[in-house]
Parts: sequence; C-alpha cells; structure tokens
Amino acid sequence: MMKEWLRVFKAGLSIDNPLTVLMIGLCATLAVSSQVEGSLFMGFAVIFVLGMSNALIAALRKVIPSQVRIPIFIVIIASFVTVVDLFMKAFFPPIYAVLGIWIPLIVVNCIILGRAEAFAYHNTVWLSIADGLGMGAGFSLVLVGLAFIREFFGAGKIEFMGATVLRMPEGYAAPTILMMFPGAFILFGFVVAIVRALSNRSTARKAA
Repeated sequence: MMKEWLRVFKAGLSIDNPLTVLMIGLCATLAVSSQVEGSLFMGFAVIFVLGMSNALIAALRKVIPSQVRIPIFIVIIASFVTVVDLFMKAFFPPIYAVLGIWIPLIVVNCIILGRAEAFAYHNTVWLSIADGLGMGAGFSLVLVGLAFIREFFGAGKIEFMGATVLRMPEGYAAPTILMMFPGAFILFGFVVAIVRALSNRSTARKAA
C-alpha cells in the first residue's frame, strides 16, 4: 500500500507533472512566478487545496451523482480556497496583497478540478491524498524554480519577508524582460525543453 502511495506521489513530481508534462495551470504560474516569496505561498496554497479537496471528493465519490459531479467538485474546492484566502488575508496581508486575485482563482485552476475529475473521483482517499500532494508539490517546485530564476536574474536580488536574502554583485545589469510576461513564456519554454530532454535520455537509458 505504501509503495503504491509513493508511486502516485512521485508521478506528480515527474511523469505527470502538471506544468512541464500536462501543461495545465500555466496562467497562474506565469503571473505569480516573478517573486520567490509569492510563489512559495501560492505553492503551499495549491498543495493544501489539492490534498484536502482530493481527499473529500474521494471520500464522497460513491454518493456524488455523476450528473452533477462538476458543480459539487467546484463547491468543495471553493470551500478550501476560501479557508486559504481568509487565512492569508488575516495572517499574511503583504503576501495576500501581492498574490491578489490569484488566490480566489485557485477555484478554477485546471490542476485542481482536473485531478478531482481524473483521479479523486475514481480512487480511494489514501491514494487521492498522494495524488493531491504529489501534483501540488510538482507544481510548486516548477513555480518556485521559475520565480527564483526570474527574480534573481531579472531583479538582481531575492527578497523574502522584507529582507534581501541573495543579491547579484554590484554593477550587474538585470535583463528586465525576465520580470515581464514575454520573459516568463520564453523561460518556461526552456524549462519544458530541458525537462523533456532529460526525460527522453532517461527513457533511452532504461530501454538500453
């Protein structure tokens, strides 16, 4: 059972990564990934909502009528998003101000609804939690990685909770395009290309 749980969890990090493989949830990723700080909190929010909504949908899957499953999924997801929204607004107002509308929009994030439909509605609570956590972690890793590259090289420094934790040497001329949407698209394209190349190489080695 634990081996199957780990297999499902790891799939979200690699072969079924929502960003680099499934290519869903890109709007929020490109919009939020300009700062490491905001990306970390967005990642935690998605992990929480994915894990909790997957678990509840899996627990109720036998009593949810298939004809109205999508509206029910949305209500469940919206409930957990509201919890995150109010929590961040109360305890982390500066982060909440940075993320803005993207926290409430988790409700319609393709990753959340997609996993509810494709996985949680057809599997046990135990495995659905693994899927939610794995998908959330895979999303967060790519999101924070993109944010680190964009902020460090595009702004010349990394700031967290009001303090500068990493800075480029004096005289560094930051290419500001990295902090703009075109730069985000270009960078994400390179990330996907690198991930695909590494995946193909790994598959070729296993085949050999």
